[in-house]
Amino acid sequence: MPERIAKVLARAGIASRRDAEKMIEDGRVTVNGIKIERAALNVLPSDDITVDGKPVADPEDARLWLYYKPVGLVTTTRDEQGRETIYDRLPEDLPRVVTVGRLDLNSEGLLLLTNDGGIKRRLELPSTGWLRRYRVRVNGRPTDDTFAPLRAGITVDGQSFQPMQVVIDRQQGANAWLTVGLREGKNREIRRAMTDIGLTVNRLIRVSYGPFQLGQLKAGEVQEIRGKVLRDQLGLEGARPDRPTPTRRRKPPAKAP
Repeated sequence: MPERIAKVLARAGIASRRDAEKMIEDGRVTVNGIKIERAALNVLPSDDITVDGKPVADPEDARLWLYYKPVGLVTTTRDEQGRETIYDRLPEDLPRVVTVGRLDLNSEGLLLLTNDGGIKRRLELPSTGWLRRYRVRVNGRPTDDTFAPLRAGITVDGQSFQPMQVVIDRQQGANAWLTVGLREGKNREIRRAMTDIGLTVNRLIRVSYGPFQLGQLKAGEVQEIRGKVLRDQLGLEGARPDRPTPTRRRKPPAKAP
């Protein structure tokens, strides 16, 4: 089946779809020996595609990784403020990956990484309905009734949040630990919702995303999902076959000059 040229370049690991479109506009891409300047072009597997004169390899198999995002890293490829991003710390032997959703600067825990834009979009769709679970520490002494508005669904600053699952795990001094479950996950949703009912979040850890669990991963570590698990959970065909899934340590911070 024909596919858009930018999608083909992204699946081949050349660049993101947005960056691929920029390459095309800059005249760096040829199809069957002809330079193209528009991304609205469908290509076939039999077409000869080059970027900067180099042939484009066949698309990579779909792959998925678990990553424990530490606090203090931005979930983006580049940051206008010059802050350190997750890509500055990912292991150097990983291929080009994109994130499934985001975690804000002060949040930590499970972040899914994939080399396939189709998987990214599928996992981010609200219609997928996968539950995201978080361990949340709030300052205060809430009771079970405190969270009734969140369980019913609330609107904060004009934005509606779907009902959340909220369970009080324990009170620890001036703080309470909660388990919170979401099926959508809008920007800073938990923090904004807790603020709206008078609580302040001082730690937030995502521990699962659908069937994928943070488990025993430590901050900065990456672990690949086995091919069979990926196929079973996402209904994929032709996913990478099972093989050992080593846990990769994070890239060490650069030493100061």
